[in-house]
Amino acid sequence: MIYWATTIPGRFMAGDTAGDDKYNHRLYYVTTKDFKTFSKTKLLYNQGFNVIDATIQKEGNRYIMFLKDETKKPPQKNIRAAFSNTLTGGYDKPSSPITGNYWAEGPTAIKIDGKWIVYFDKYTQHMYGAVSSPDLKTWTDISGQINFPQGTRHGTVFTVTKREFDNLNAALEKNK
Repeated sequence: MIYWATTIPGRFMAGDTAGDDKYNHRLYYVTTKDFKTFSKTKLLYNQGFNVIDATIQKEGNRYIMFLKDETKKPPQKNIRAAFSNTLTGGYDKPSSPITGNYWAEGPTAIKIDGKWIVYFDKYTQHMYGAVSSPDLKTWTDISGQINFPQGTRHGTVFTVTKREFDNLNAALEKNK
């Protein structure tokens, strides 16, 4: 599945009437088995507000979508979570914001030692932030415990083996 956010002006009136003129951000997807042929584009997430910057993780038998509520008026600009039993749809209404009172976007998530960590771009502060949760309900801001290079913006976190890391590191050293 390939998913993305895009704007189709006039398609969803909620975006047009919430002060977000011309922005009807919604999440869409296609599926492919070979990256040569693709299904028709389908709507992935629409809960009546502008939404961008999603990432999806599997947890047991369900899927978690971390998404940015892009509502301009009243300002939201925060990260929330939604859940579904299927990858390609049926995601429920979003949770309360899991991020603080600042503009957050570009979430990426990983589960480490039984805790979920969602990293994100503190957009207007020009720095990275993170929140942590053991249960996907209670979130703690751990931004003061992380360190990213200055200027880091949207990114993706993923696991690699020690061998993969060593190979990547060696390739970086070779190309210096």
